[in-house]
Amino acid sequence: MRVDVMERFLGRARIAVVALTTCVISTLAIASDIARPVAADPELEARVQAVTRDLRCLVCQNESVAESRAPLAVDLRNQVREQLGSGRTEAEVRDFMVSRYGDFVLYRPPFRASTALLWIGPALLLFAGLGWLLLRLRARAEEPVSQLSDEERAQARALLEGAQSDSKEQQP
Repeated sequence: MRVDVMERFLGRARIAVVALTTCVISTLAIASDIARPVAADPELEARVQAVTRDLRCLVCQNESVAESRAPLAVDLRNQVREQLGSGRTEAEVRDFMVSRYGDFVLYRPPFRASTALLWIGPALLLFAGLGWLLLRLRARAEEPVSQLSDEERAQARALLEGAQSDSKEQQP
């Protein structure tokens, strides 16, 4: 019997070691894919990172161009690097990207008629939900509480007395 317990313990220990090894290897694989600066000038690379953090990756859509590893994001980073290296300002580079890809490329698009719903929509949904909730609560509070008829009370009393007598009979 001791051998059987030991074999089960060793089997579980092997599974734990394999799981831990898998986690470590996957973490190292993810960490090795982090984008490294390309520009030789650290100041230029800091400017590139600052601009690309504000731009949305058009492929991933939930990552910035600075974080994304999509081929289009790499091309956009290189394009930003080239434009900043040629003397353009950060604002000029952002304006170029907006003129080419539209306001969608910005993580914080400007407030315009075309983006008004984007800015006001969450508040409208919140207030609509709260209004609906208040109406439901008010309607529920105004509903009359149903009273039992004499016949229903008699049935309930009979059921309760029957349940009490059954429990008394079952007790030793």
